[in-house]
Amino acid sequence: MIYAKILIQIVVVVVLIFFVSGRLMGSQINFMKRIMSVAISVAITSLVFWYSYLRGTDYLKDVYVFMDISTIIWIGSMLLITMLLYLFFELFDPMELGEKGERISKQKSFFLRLRDRWRSQKRLSQVVQIAIKNGTSRMLKYARSRENNLELAIAFRDTLEESGGIFIKFGQVLSTRKELFPPAFVKELGSLQQNVRPLPSQHVKAILESALHEKIENIFYEFDLTPIAAGSIGQVHRAILKKNHEQVVVKLLRPEVKDMVRDDLHILVEFAEWVSEKSTWAKNLGFRELAVGFASSMREEVNFNIEVRNTLQVATTLKNSPYQVKIPTIYTEYSNDRLIVSEYIRGLSVASGDEVFDTLLIDREEFARTLLFSFFEQMLFSGIFHADPHPGNIFIDEKDGTPILLDFGAVGRLAAQQQEGIKLFLIGIQQNDANLLYDSILLLVEDHDHLEQVKMEQAMAHILLRISYVPKIPTEELIHSLFEVVRDFGLAFYPSVGIALRSIITLDGTLHLIKADFDMFSEAKKFSTNYFTSILKRPFKEPKETMERIEKEFALLLPALRKIPRRIDQLMQRVESGKIILHHDIFSDKQNAMFITQLFSQFVLLFVGITFGIISVSLLAIAQFIDAPYAIYMNTAAYVGLFLCSVLLVRLSIQAIRLMKRN
Repeated sequence: MIYAKILIQIVVVVVLIFFVSGRLMGSQINFMKRIMSVAISVAITSLVFWYSYLRGTDYLKDVYVFMDISTIIWIGSMLLITMLLYLFFELFDPMELGEKGERISKQKSFFLRLRDRWRSQKRLSQVVQIAIKNGTSRMLKYARSRENNLELAIAFRDTLEESGGIFIKFGQVLSTRKELFPPAFVKELGSLQQNVRPLPSQHVKAILESALHEKIENIFYEFDLTPIAAGSIGQVHRAILKKNHEQVVVKLLRPEVKDMVRDDLHILVEFAEWVSEKSTWAKNLGFRELAVGFASSMREEVNFNIEVRNTLQVATTLKNSPYQVKIPTIYTEYSNDRLIVSEYIRGLSVASGDEVFDTLLIDREEFARTLLFSFFEQMLFSGIFHADPHPGNIFIDEKDGTPILLDFGAVGRLAAQQQEGIKLFLIGIQQNDANLLYDSILLLVEDHDHLEQVKMEQAMAHILLRISYVPKIPTEELIHSLFEVVRDFGLAFYPSVGIALRSIITLDGTLHLIKADFDMFSEAKKFSTNYFTSILKRPFKEPKETMERIEKEFALLLPALRKIPRRIDQLMQRVESGKIILHHDIFSDKQNAMFITQLFSQFVLLFVGITFGIISVSLLAIAQFIDAPYAIYMNTAAYVGLFLCSVLLVRLSIQAIRLMKRN
């Protein structure tokens, strides 16, 4: 019975400590760490309390010991140690916090993180050992010397090939980056092949029924379990819908892909960091950034919901376009993150569609022009564009010869500023104007404050000289030169701009496959002329719609226009009275105001904590020289003050840690 009472009292104290410490600290650590903090604190302080005080007393006779002064010290120590443990866990908690200190995402338990970390390090160690075995590490030290480019490329290809999975796909993507890698790398990495076996029929059926939550026969009148195409991400089947007997294609996500992405992408980034540490060339090349960008795009590519959204967005932007291209209709009611059901359009890739071109007597130049103008419209006006226009994604309709765009897993998005920058770039090339190219660069790169205008314009002029006096502007060489100049000046394109420029290179290769002598930049000039002409003609072709737009714009402007005379009068009165003063208020910016407020609140906490500490230490020192009964009250006040000082300083430390996490 006595032990039960002691246990109940301790439980009451533990619960009290748990809630009081949480309120005092406002800690954002998870529930289990808070429990651990209280448990460790109770265990340590109880052991010390028993050993130093209770051990020599008959404490079992009177279990109501909490009124004793030593018990109060025990509870106070318990609270203080709990808060210090909170501080420790907060310091080593990797969780990112938002503007208000909230947790941005859920975090795995400690043991799951430990397990994942062990797996990750084991896999990374395996990849590094493969790299060392193939001589990649040794070769990287001498990278960029002409004679060893081929040897390094072979070693690097062998490393990626033996590592398998995501690493092979990463190598395939790097082989398209001709603006960064020498020809030896492009050739070797381009030879990487991922031997992907189609999924067995029973697996296909299981995936379908799991994704659809229905039997196959309830949705499809007919379904071919043999794929018409299989890749590392998914595979494609033909089927006929039951509800309308329409032919469709069904794209399935391979079941192992998400696990592969989860396990290998962050290892790939760590491997890229290791490579960058080994080689200044790889570091300057931005090898780690390439891996991070690839990881980001892969995470999107394995979520088919994103591809569905991309397809619908591009289709909507081209709905009223004068440049007719076909985009397969998506059956959204059957599509989800693991499955895409879309319209089946009979056609052939432009790489193997010669027979269709000849049979339907299609003008190749007009076909290529339609394709190019559609991409310009996507990129320069809607801002949402197909980012991977290689021949495998561009088909020709066997019925009427219309271009077909497929596979919207990779879609680029350009903000208005970047759209304007690419427009200026194209105009600058057409007009051979280095000043326009410089203006376009300012809109396309990040952190250009240190850029020297004269030197950059000189570099742009050299690029223009390289492509002058030739019958056709070499698109690939031009854009590669642009990447080189930007890198030499210590700049970097916005990621979306880099995607857009690389898509232009890919599209140029596809257009040359359609018509060998097709000149992209000459056609770009025609596109500009057509676009501006259509703007000038629109009021005459659409007078009613134009008048409605003018009325709407005028209605929006009218309130502001009516205020102008009164505001001019007010401004003149202030000028005459000498009341116009230039004033800049740092608190007008929300971030500045928040920073100053946080800094001031931390300073107040620090000042109060130090003040409590100084006063308490002074009282404690004075009490030692006073031989009077009231000295005990001075000691008590001093210890309470020291306790409050500790609480405030611990709280201040936690706030500082959170501020660092938010930043």
